[in-house]
Amino acid sequence: MSTLLLEAERVKSYYHTREGTVKAVDDVSLDVENGIILGLAGESGCGKSTLMNTLMMKIRPPLYLVDGEIIVDGERISKMERKEIKKKIWGVKISLVPQSALNALMPTKRIIDFIRDVVKFHVDVSDGEIVSMARKRFEELNLPEDSLYLYPHELSGGMKQRAVIAISTLLNPKLLIVDEPTSALDVSTQKRVLKLLLDLKKFKIIDSIVFVTHDIAVLRQIADRLVIMYAGKIVESGTLEDVLSNPKHPYTAGLIHAVITPEPEIRKRGLVSIPGEPPNLINPPSGCRFHPRCLHAMPICKKVVPELVDISNGRKVSCHLVKA
Repeated sequence: MSTLLLEAERVKSYYHTREGTVKAVDDVSLDVENGIILGLAGESGCGKSTLMNTLMMKIRPPLYLVDGEIIVDGERISKMERKEIKKKIWGVKISLVPQSALNALMPTKRIIDFIRDVVKFHVDVSDGEIVSMARKRFEELNLPEDSLYLYPHELSGGMKQRAVIAISTLLNPKLLIVDEPTSALDVSTQKRVLKLLLDLKKFKIIDSIVFVTHDIAVLRQIADRLVIMYAGKIVESGTLEDVLSNPKHPYTAGLIHAVITPEPEIRKRGLVSIPGEPPNLINPPSGCRFHPRCLHAMPICKKVVPELVDISNGRKVSCHLVKA
């Protein structure tokens, strides 16, 4: 039996716009194993959110799945009709807490009314059973029961975020994707959200998490494995410890060096920024997309797209330097 909850193979998701075709996700392969928390990091605009929507098959024009296969818990959802995906997959096998989660709840509905709509779309249960289910889930996640009967505007930002996460897991999906769940929160509220996510796994409400962020420091606290994305492509992946302690791709090293951490040598060194800016994905650079910003670029980097290769025990890197 496969230990993979999600498999994406050579996925291409492009936006077709008046200005041109935006290659937001370009030939990306990604696996999520059962029982792990996978961190996905990269600068704003690198394609993280587009990739997450693609993995869910939440695709509407101008975004199109151009190529590739997506398998969730053994089901090839890239071949399914949207209606079937909504009924059989979303909320049941895989749930997404979007980047705009704080605005995801309708302001005219109480939390419990929103929960009723979500649950009844998937299963035939009574209102009493739904209320009981919601109370139990909120209690498990240390959320006050009375928040079920409040309107979204009556909740704080942190409470609203935690409520959305709780609602997204009511039907115990195996995989939860959270897109920038801590970006708009203060440090103490961030910690509560991270604890909530860990509790979801602890209580076996979900099996695995994909945690999307631009903040490497947050991933240090929660992730088991780390995937680095740049300009629509994955450039490095591996265990959190391996990637952070010994980054193989120059972009990964740049991201890590741009974050202040408690280690004395890091504090002494200070912040180091990555030169330049991300490329326009309508007309991305030839060869390696990072080469215009890379201090180690070689002639081959400008001409040949480096393959994402396994260099040791699941550690993957897309860089000509690993072969040089």
